[in-house]
Amino acid sequence: MYTIKDILRIQVAPALGCTEPAAVALCTAAAGSLLSDRELEAMELWVDPGIYKNAFAVSIPGAEGAVGTAWAGALGFYGGDPNLKLQVLEPITGDSMEKARRLIEAGKVKIDLLKDKEGIYIKAKLTTAGEVAEAVIEDSHDDLKSLKHNGVPVQNHTLLSSSTEDHSEIYRLEEFLRSRTLEELIALVEEMDDEDFDFVMEGVKYNLELSKHGLTFGGGLAVGKTLELLVEKGFAKKDMILDARILTSSACDARMSGAKLPAMSSAGSGNQGLTAVLPIWAVKEHMSNLDPKQVLKAIALSHVVTGYIKSHTGRLSAVCGCSVAAGAGAAAGVAYLMGGNLRQIASAIKDLIGDLAGVICDGAKASCALKLATAAGTAVQAALFSLHGLDVKDSDGIIAFTPEQTLRNVGQISTQGMIETDRVILRIMIEKQFGGKSQ
Repeated sequence: MYTIKDILRIQVAPALGCTEPAAVALCTAAAGSLLSDRELEAMELWVDPGIYKNAFAVSIPGAEGAVGTAWAGALGFYGGDPNLKLQVLEPITGDSMEKARRLIEAGKVKIDLLKDKEGIYIKAKLTTAGEVAEAVIEDSHDDLKSLKHNGVPVQNHTLLSSSTEDHSEIYRLEEFLRSRTLEELIALVEEMDDEDFDFVMEGVKYNLELSKHGLTFGGGLAVGKTLELLVEKGFAKKDMILDARILTSSACDARMSGAKLPAMSSAGSGNQGLTAVLPIWAVKEHMSNLDPKQVLKAIALSHVVTGYIKSHTGRLSAVCGCSVAAGAGAAAGVAYLMGGNLRQIASAIKDLIGDLAGVICDGAKASCALKLATAAGTAVQAALFSLHGLDVKDSDGIIAFTPEQTLRNVGQISTQGMIETDRVILRIMIEKQFGGKSQ
């Protein structure tokens, strides 16, 4: 039996930059920690399609606009601290950048795409004149499965012991979540204590800082800043829906453009964390006489529902988790915040799924801010619809009588129905990279 404290501890964590390049950097940093010789002759990386897709075009934090798996790997080796897990790239400097650039320009970084590999998988092999170090991350972004030095497995390493424990906890938690009803998930947030409230508020502060950065400096597509401009010019009017879109998309603008600020992630994704948290905070600004703890309970519920949905869809898939998982989490959180009962919270989730279930994931990049804007606004709209009696019927498409079965249906679409969609997306991206020729 898991408590709300357990769920927050396992599913919610700070992440610096997009989690897929961060995972690649963590893998090379961990392997590199075994080497006494820092002069690399070669770096070879093997990655699954999801890691490849999401590291393809997203900016790396603090890396002057550098993008891609090769840069993530090289920077992880030259400047990363594996003890920081998904904040591994926080220490990188100009010197790290220059060394990484030389390695890449010398053609010493090779990327191998494992097209048929399912689930998260990264392997790094670092070769010097007299040493070889290897590391493998599998199943979750910071689960370091193995380390080898000159072909010999490294046992009882501190990086291994903690990550293996964390990984087994994630699997047990996901099994637990899949066995719960929505009513039971809502009951969990009523058990929050002051430590839990402080932790959730810490995540709010992280994500608000990213939003502030995006609104001040733009970055990426500057979706949030552009929405603000439309308001200033009279083309749009601020309400809680538009405020949710602005607050959430501006944070994504900053994060996807490489701002060196952490996001509080949810279920393995920083952008999911932005979507799970910020729409609720935006709605809160339009309401009066709210108990601050009720707001934080709503955000905690959003995290829980996000994790619940991801336990069905998988951590990486052809379905946009920010839209379908965190969007539904935010819809549930907003309905809860506005006094919705169980039926209305369930309806908010189903209304969101009925609207956004088909949104694809075509990798992490600047235009993710458009999807987060859509998800944030739709989450608030779905909650408002549910509170005013609009409820997508179970006769409609993939929507079922219960929210639990609806989300199981979404999971089937993600894990079974969209496998070929994901392959086509990946092929298009590879053809772009290699001038129309698939590798």
